[in-house]
Amino acid sequence: MQTSVATSAPRRSTRGFTLLEMLVVLVIVGMLLGLVGPRVYKMLDRGSATTANAQIRLLRGQVENLRMDIGRYPTAEEGLGTLLKAPADPATAARWRGPYLDDVSLPLDPWGTPYQYSVPGRDGQPYALYSFGADRKAGGTGDDADLGLLPPQ
Repeated sequence: MQTSVATSAPRRSTRGFTLLEMLVVLVIVGMLLGLVGPRVYKMLDRGSATTANAQIRLLRGQVENLRMDIGRYPTAEEGLGTLLKAPADPATAARWRGPYLDDVSLPLDPWGTPYQYSVPGRDGQPYALYSFGADRKAGGTGDDADLGLLPPQ
């Protein structure tokens, strides 16, 4: 009786990826991010501007509700804080029906800056209610432009 010894070569495992395959995938992903990334950031900026405009419309509506209750718009000194806290004047405070916002604090714009309120507004508007935009300072163009009811120039 003869015993046979299997002398076949060890089989190479086909599971997993080689280093070269991983590098090729990483290069492809990097190229895709380089092409798509800037477009995604532009879309995010547009989304922030849309959000800011929606919040300004909401705040504007609440300022109008406040005016209907107290008979006037907030002064520049009172600002948007009057939406959350009654004015100091007792006669006006008696007509105040707030708070006019659900939150306990005023919302910030999408760039983390408080919304601006001043009296008077541009083009005969009784007030200005706006955001400085992405650059967080007055003026600007494109994504950096101020949004909302702007103050006189």
